[in-house]
Amino acid sequence: MGLLKKFLDYLDGLSARELVLKAVYLIAIFSAAGILTAALLMRKILTDIPSVDKLDEYTPSLTTYVYDINNQVIAEFSVEKRAMLPLSKIPVDMQNAVIAMEDRNFFRHWGISPRGIIRAQLRNIVAHRRAAGGSTITQQLSRGIFLKPEKSYVRKIKEIVLALQIERNFSKPEILALYLNQIFFGHGVYGVQSASKFYFGKDVPEMTLGECALLTGLIPSPGNYSPFINPETARLRRHLVLQRMLAERYITAEEAAAAEAEPIPAEKSAVAAGHGAYFVEYVRQQLEPKYGFNQLWKGGMKIYTTLDLAMQIPAEEIMEKNLAKYDQDAWKNLAAAEANKEKEEGVDEVSKASATLQGAFLILDTRTGQIKAMIGGRNYRESKFNRATQSARQAGSTFKPFVWMAALMNGYTPASPVEDMPMAYYYDGKDWRLLEGATDQYSIDQAILPFVGNKDFKIWVPNNFDGKFQGRITLRRGLELSRNLASIYLVTHVGPTLVADVAHRAGIKRNLEAVPSIGLGTSLVSTIELASSFSTFANGGIHAAPFGVLKVTDAGGRVLEEAVPEETEAFSPQLSYVLVNMMKGVVQRGTGSYASRLKRPMAGKTGTSQDSKDMWFVGMTPDLTAAAWMGYDDFMSLPMKDWTGGGTVVPWWTEIMETVLKEQPVRDFPVPEGVVFVTVDQETGKLALPTCKKKILEAFVKGTEPKEFCDAVH
Repeated sequence: MGLLKKFLDYLDGLSARELVLKAVYLIAIFSAAGILTAALLMRKILTDIPSVDKLDEYTPSLTTYVYDINNQVIAEFSVEKRAMLPLSKIPVDMQNAVIAMEDRNFFRHWGISPRGIIRAQLRNIVAHRRAAGGSTITQQLSRGIFLKPEKSYVRKIKEIVLALQIERNFSKPEILALYLNQIFFGHGVYGVQSASKFYFGKDVPEMTLGECALLTGLIPSPGNYSPFINPETARLRRHLVLQRMLAERYITAEEAAAAEAEPIPAEKSAVAAGHGAYFVEYVRQQLEPKYGFNQLWKGGMKIYTTLDLAMQIPAEEIMEKNLAKYDQDAWKNLAAAEANKEKEEGVDEVSKASATLQGAFLILDTRTGQIKAMIGGRNYRESKFNRATQSARQAGSTFKPFVWMAALMNGYTPASPVEDMPMAYYYDGKDWRLLEGATDQYSIDQAILPFVGNKDFKIWVPNNFDGKFQGRITLRRGLELSRNLASIYLVTHVGPTLVADVAHRAGIKRNLEAVPSIGLGTSLVSTIELASSFSTFANGGIHAAPFGVLKVTDAGGRVLEEAVPEETEAFSPQLSYVLVNMMKGVVQRGTGSYASRLKRPMAGKTGTSQDSKDMWFVGMTPDLTAAAWMGYDDFMSLPMKDWTGGGTVVPWWTEIMETVLKEQPVRDFPVPEGVVFVTVDQETGKLALPTCKKKILEAFVKGTEPKEFCDAVH
């Protein structure tokens, strides 16, 4: 108070002229301080502004596209879904719609609109918040590329300064092109090209007026105006855009009315639907370690693959339809079984009934190894585990062709006799050995009786699926009827080591235990391994390694890699043809006969693993090899006793291939030189006489055909 009194006394002592001078002096000091503060503040703001020179080199995060064999987009890898296009490829309707809605004076102003800024600030004052920005297209571009998405007056000043610099350094068309490639359209999509693909499933040049208007309407608030979230709001926004375009005389009333009548997209395009998801992940796992995360997800690469959506989509739909039906049958069967048990015994069955039956399916180009279709499970979102490539399951009888090839390599022919008789093996501590002379169940029981209860004595008695025995049959009939004991007989005579070697040469990558049970498919294999191995036989003994990527280019179109089929000669074409010819009999007369309704030359093999935990069918034509599997992820047995690979998998495999092969030419497997055909008796394998009732035209490697005639009438 004392200081204030002294100051007032001091002022009272001054004359009027002195008071004025003092006031002017103080105002000058405060003004200078204000100007200096403002200058320092502006200097700090301008120092933080990035140089627009970098706009020439601006490379946004671009979308990497994955294409199928027919250049249809399968999927996208992106952090921000975006593609860069020149203005010449963007429809004029799209350009006009954006200008009409976002900045109708775009071609007349020099980067900012003072009237727009003042109008926006007045609205903000009335609304008591920063509700409207009054930004031009150039300001929006500067904000989107260089500035953080905060709302402040400092950022607004930076935005204005940057806009002025951009206008000084770039032409209007260049600015508009950058804006249209940069703007956010919701759902993680940036730029008009990615937006057109996402919302309409088409490239930008193909967009209609109504679609251009719809996209433009999204710009202020993509989340609120999305047709997938608020379709009616999206319709109203499109109407507003069309009316603005009409007012600016960009379109006529008739064009506006036609655009209004266009439907609003109700669901994402097929590109976003996720067909081939397991295949896309298979490709990603190969390419991401090679090129790195940034290049794959932000580099705008183009990945051209072998997948054929025309095969992939129906395969997905048909497999799911059939497995869903089998699920229902299994649940009904388990429920009926539970009803016949005590309550406490049925608890486990109820939990099993809730399990979901799984499946896998794969198509390879027989000659090149190209992956044409891949299904790794029923729902990628629920389980990303790829059962076509990552799952190891028992092959069951689908492993038998490797045994039969080993037999052919050891001098057997399709007409050679094999034994389908009871047999037993014992383990001597080092190896499994055949119990000599034990050729019927009684003799087997007598042979093992002294060792019952001996923990050191191991016995294995294989059996056929039907529990019956055919006696002596031909090699061909053993394969067609999938006789387990015939397979074990062959393994015993050619050796399990050779069988394992044949499987590896054909295309099986996993370790295989060389034991007698290898002939029953007790080893673990994957769907892709079986398909690849069978295609080796169908391809005349040439193994073509499976692959999914044809070519990869960078954003500038430079080729980064290009596939070359990897081929290895595994078996002679003559032996391969003889085996395939026997496998054709599996489809014509054997366990895979359901597939014969395709009415074309086809070979294959069914399979059911131990305790019916896996169901298989692998079939091939000269052009395509397809493998199908179904089972439970937890290795639970399939609950229907009469379910086999031939009765369950073959029907939906056939339904898929009926669609896939519809446009494929009907061709038979080519016969190599050195193969001859002889008519033989189907029962004995000897040369057929006119009196033989069951005759078959059999293929032999030249010089191995039978010399004896059938001596009995069948």
